Amino acid sequence: MAALANLQENNLETIYVIWLDASVNDLEENIKAQQSIRSIINHLIVFQTAIDCEQYINQTSRDDRILLIVSGRLGQEIVPRIHQCRQIFSIYVYCMNKARNDEWAKHFQKIKGVVIDLNSLLKQIQLDQSKRIENKVDEPLAINISNLNNFIDKSTKELNGEFLHSQLLIDCLLRMKPNLTDKNELINLCQKFYENNPKELSLVREFEQNYSSNQAVWWYTRDSFVYRLLNKALRVQNIDLLFLFRFFIRDIEVQLKQYQCSSLVRVYRGQLMSTDELDQLKMSLGEYISVNSFFSTSLNRQQAIKFLNDYTFSHNFQKVLFEIDADPQLDHLKSFAKINSISSYANEQEILFMFGSIFRLVNVKQEKNGLCIIQMILSNHSDEHLRILFDNIKNEYSGVNEETSLHSFGNILYQMGKYDLAEKYFHRLLNDLPSDHDDIAKCYHSLGVLALIKDNYDLSLNWHEKSLEILKPNDPCLADCYHSIGCIYQKKGHSKLALEFYDKSLNIWKNCFGEDYHQIADCLNNMGCLYESEKNYSKALECHKKALSIRKKCLPKNHSDLGASYNNIGNIYLCLEEYDLALENYNHSYEIKKKSLPSQHPSLASTLENIGLVYEEKKSFQLALDYYEKAAAIFRETFSSSHSRVIEIEQDIQRVLSKLKSQGTTIVSRF
Repeated sequence: MAALANLQENNLETIYVIWLDASVNDLEENIKAQQSIRSIINHLIVFQTAIDCEQYINQTSRDDRILLIVSGRLGQEIVPRIHQCRQIFSIYVYCMNKARNDEWAKHFQKIKGVVIDLNSLLKQIQLDQSKRIENKVDEPLAINISNLNNFIDKSTKELNGEFLHSQLLIDCLLRMKPNLTDKNELINLCQKFYENNPKELSLVREFEQNYSSNQAVWWYTRDSFVYRLLNKALRVQNIDLLFLFRFFIRDIEVQLKQYQCSSLVRVYRGQLMSTDELDQLKMSLGEYISVNSFFSTSLNRQQAIKFLNDYTFSHNFQKVLFEIDADPQLDHLKSFAKINSISSYANEQEILFMFGSIFRLVNVKQEKNGLCIIQMILSNHSDEHLRILFDNIKNEYSGVNEETSLHSFGNILYQMGKYDLAEKYFHRLLNDLPSDHDDIAKCYHSLGVLALIKDNYDLSLNWHEKSLEILKPNDPCLADCYHSIGCIYQKKGHSKLALEFYDKSLNIWKNCFGEDYHQIADCLNNMGCLYESEKNYSKALECHKKALSIRKKCLPKNHSDLGASYNNIGNIYLCLEEYDLALENYNHSYEIKKKSLPSQHPSLASTLENIGLVYEEKKSFQLALDYYEKAAAIFRETFSSSHSRVIEIEQDIQRVLSKLKSQGTTIVSRF
């Protein structure tokens, strides 16, 4: 049997079928049945031992959905151990002795049937799958929650990085013009993914030959690869797949605008939610919720409830009914439309909301029958603080209203800390652009910045030199290159050369934009770090405080660059052994970065590591270990094991572990 690692191939759909049977690959009937199952649910994995099967299930995401087929003997062994796994939604016992297996199976709610013939099994799987496609109540809901409504205490949590950057990614994708190759690339990917599924390949061919932009909603609502691939890509932020789907996403947006509801509507959606998810919503009253997928609802309350009542579920799930008021008269709303005239389900009263729609959570209440009602209002997220920060970051990568480009897309990925993906799309841009295009120099610079982040200084220098070769003598972008080259020389320990290039960039920026330009603050920030490395702490603190002053003038509250300034001021106080001041600045930095960066961004990890260093100096070694381990989890996710940040954080952990052991302290690892 294949190793488990080889089985962890990328499933682009949410649903799996796992078939556990000692003879699953031995009997000709079972081998033929595998093909039949794949025509219903594409991703099928087979196991012959319960141990391997259980191990695989435990490695899958809790947001995936698994239909499990088991033999009678192995079912008795594995079902009691995996029945409570959230990802398991249905179990079928396929056996030769129905009466004997009915006896033990009746104790497990997720077992939908004990069957003895293949046709009955396939028919039941098809029926269940059709019902799931129609009612969607068990589909994982991709949401981000952000507290944006309470600005009385400006120090409280105002937004989180996931909320902000999911909106930025949506904005960039929708404003990026598709090109002719996108659809062809998507078709090629689908043909490869479904190569063993003739039924789905037929639909892929139909899409390739017949799709037109006025059929986008019809294709999305149809039971096909389009719905399944796009929904999971939106939920897990599969950047590559979303990039290829952007022509289709834009077509849906156009249709939703065309059929936009003209008056206030109240709509409903039935949903199964875990107790944890529901508790989180109960604690989030008044906050904003961003739904990061297309959001299907119904005008018919009873129909939405019926979908819930048709579904059997385990005790760790609760029935939830979303009750949503949506007023199309508000400005800056994402589109929503009644789609029955353009849907493949023409008889339903379906209202479809554009992905990225934002709702304000009004109330969560329990009805006597146990149904939980979640009341929300569609929002235009017109909060001034969020809009200022959002527009500022949009300006940095493309301009607020302009069409975005592949370079803009790469910059957003860079902002999100997705460095490998950003590099990939910058290389793609180089291949797509003519050799004399203005964006070539910007692309070289961006690749140079990414190489610098990855500690590849020679490659970074090479990219920047290529950029300098084609920039005109009066181009302000020269300053960007000079600044980055200064960073390279600083990293290589050539302080004098670094300062020379910093001065060059400062002169250009001051002449072009004045004294309070945000990139001047970036340069002062790096100069402060250079002086810190030379132990000139007074000069370093002066640079960092001046950088902070400029950033406060020209950047919105909670911009991540403000967090960087507080972090660097904390570094100086740490060097001066003023630990309380260091901790104060680090905590301020961390609070800002939490609100403006994704939770796995390496800049967050840097500040967590620094907080750990303070606690280590204060001899609070367990606290230091906690922060080091938090930082390590992020660095390991972002960089290779040979990267300097990964090596440094591992050294931090080993050092503080040694100190804890020497004290005879019981070590608690929480991550």
